[in-house]
Amino acid sequence: MEMLSKDEIRQNVRSRYKQIAINEAQKDSCCRTDVNQTESCCSTQTGFDAISTKLGYASSELNSVPEGTNLGLGCGNPQAIAEIKTGEVVLDLGSGGGFDCFLAARQVGDTGSVIGVDMTPEMVSRARKNALKGGFTNTNFRLGEIEYLPVSDDSIDVIISNCVINLSPDKQQVFNEAFRVLKSGGRLAISDIVTTAELPLEIKNDLNELYTGCISGASAITAMEAMLHQSGFSGISIEPKDESKAFIKDWIPGGNIQDYIVSAVIKATKM
Repeated sequence: MEMLSKDEIRQNVRSRYKQIAINEAQKDSCCRTDVNQTESCCSTQTGFDAISTKLGYASSELNSVPEGTNLGLGCGNPQAIAEIKTGEVVLDLGSGGGFDCFLAARQVGDTGSVIGVDMTPEMVSRARKNALKGGFTNTNFRLGEIEYLPVSDDSIDVIISNCVINLSPDKQQVFNEAFRVLKSGGRLAISDIVTTAELPLEIKNDLNELYTGCISGASAITAMEAMLHQSGFSGISIEPKDESKAFIKDWIPGGNIQDYIVSAVIKATKM
């Protein structure tokens, strides 16, 4: 893939998630001004929570974050696999509105901290506002690309991410950066999309909708393993979740996309 096309992909992804953030900000404003709230624009949060329940989030998790944090994005629950401990430093790649960061912040406690990195200014702004709203003092949201993390070497205990790395046009560089910032013994615990069969050309070549929609940028399991090995990781585990096909089929109704991709739990360690 040429550098120009990589930049084009980044711009398309940034544009899509900028619009999501703007749309949600407009809904927030509507909710504040619509005193009746009957069939108002703020009624979508119930739908987002229903989506997240399918992804493996408990109702207690959904109720523990500031309102408007959950944007219904993702393809799993990295919290369930990260084994986050009190006092750890956690990094979320593609942190969006801060949903997973706030859940991790409760786990690390006052002695730990959580860094969220996102390349969309509107998402970083939204996450910071959500942190203030929820009173989170152990979170830090930074603007940056996950291929070039604004994070110091050997400073992170755990890296989490939820259906974001598939959006990168340079996944090897993402894993190289992840390895760089992790401490010795640090671990990677992410949920992401992988392919189980060769994607049709019309899906591969759809940059606007299917790439930015977490579909055509997915990698095969063998390719993902090879990239992690090349970056220096060990203890690599990639576990496809067949049950995820139940919600993936709704991403393109009638398109049978579940025949080609599946959500997976991806774990690795920096020794």
